[in-house]
Amino acid sequence: MILSLIDHLRGPRGPDVRNVWGYEFAWTDLHKTPEELLPLRESYDKLADETMRRLSILRGKRDLYTALEEEHVNDEVLGEFWRQAQTVPDWVDWEQIERGQKVFYRYGAAMLTGLAYNSLLGGMGANRIVEVLSRTGGFSKQVARRRMFETTQHILQCTKSLDSIKPGGAGHRSSVKVRLLHSAVRQRILKLHSENPDYYNLERDGIPINNLDSIVTISSFSASLIWMSLPRQGIFLRRSETVDYIALWRLIAHYFGCPTDPLATPELSRAYMESFLVTEINPTETSQVLSQNIIYSLANQPPIHTSADYLIAITRWLNGDKMADALALPKASIRAKIMVGTQFTLVAVFYYVYRSVAYLDERKIENSRRMLYRLLVEGKHGLGGETAFEFKWVPQMDTVTEAGRVDVTKGYQGHGGTLDEAIEGRSLKVLVVLVAVLWLLLAVMVRGLVWGVQRMIV
Repeated sequence: MILSLIDHLRGPRGPDVRNVWGYEFAWTDLHKTPEELLPLRESYDKLADETMRRLSILRGKRDLYTALEEEHVNDEVLGEFWRQAQTVPDWVDWEQIERGQKVFYRYGAAMLTGLAYNSLLGGMGANRIVEVLSRTGGFSKQVARRRMFETTQHILQCTKSLDSIKPGGAGHRSSVKVRLLHSAVRQRILKLHSENPDYYNLERDGIPINNLDSIVTISSFSASLIWMSLPRQGIFLRRSETVDYIALWRLIAHYFGCPTDPLATPELSRAYMESFLVTEINPTETSQVLSQNIIYSLANQPPIHTSADYLIAITRWLNGDKMADALALPKASIRAKIMVGTQFTLVAVFYYVYRSVAYLDERKIENSRRMLYRLLVEGKHGLGGETAFEFKWVPQMDTVTEAGRVDVTKGYQGHGGTLDEAIEGRSLKVLVVLVAVLWLLLAVMVRGLVWGVQRMIV
């Protein structure tokens, strides 16, 4: 961790240092130009498309995975897809995959914060991808919250246990379903485009959910967390943790049916992520609509009743003001910024202490596994039960994703304040007290260390 922190403070080094959306990095031979990425943009999962066409006829009332499991012996295309989906690549080391799963829960809250406000919300700057998302209606102001929880369920199922990520497990099954759903969306958009070429700009945006889009998505759930989200929360993974976590997402990418070579090593994975910042991030009005809908759908919701002001402060902290301005997000208050900074400081210290003691580390990982699934998937304030990943967000010719109005002042007006003002006010006071206690303890420890060194010298 110390080496990672020192490297971060020293900053990027090399003859070609770039600053893209507030993120600095040195361009190397591993990075990819738009021309080098073009073949990925022009290719897509054709086997999944043909499989989905067959399943739409054969499945009946069965879910996608069950229909595939039962029909693959009777159809050559389904058989090929099934064999591919069940095949475990030679590079998979199950012990490493299990360690990668533990990395997620070791930093559970920070991981989820990064996924929500950097990977997903900040990822709305990927203009070509949001053109697809906007046509499904899945990120409209009414349903964006549930759509985010469905994505969270998939991630939790992939990290829940080793059996869950192996072929036939819940994480594997949901990954295969998502792969087929992506195919269904792609075919639907292309069909609507054939009926009305103005519906989707195929020349500008390319085939919907192509291989490049898929890798960008996987990168946002893996590399972006490691080198953007977590460091901005004060958390730096150990080298071994980075290797294991990238390996986990390389396996998930395989289940998704997208190329896995970009995740072959941490260095290559990081280079692709940084290349995407240059080539793929270009926020549009659609980006602004979807990002604001995410804030709108999460603000002032039970059980925490977090204000939009606080959520925007997190978003700006993790993505930078330049990206937040491009997404047309309002400015955050000083109060919200202080709360976010204090929260990140305390959480980072908490994680460093726990991961340094093996017994505490294992207990925390197991408790986080149970608690997060119960809260976010099974709980009434989460999904309220597992989703089956069916084709619910069907693109239609008249589907328009409208923007929810983000009001940062909501919850801070009116006589006597409101519920979220009271909650956040108490939280701020608690955080300030905890930081003061933390600094006092650190001062005592440092003083004791100095005294001990002096005694040794004498």
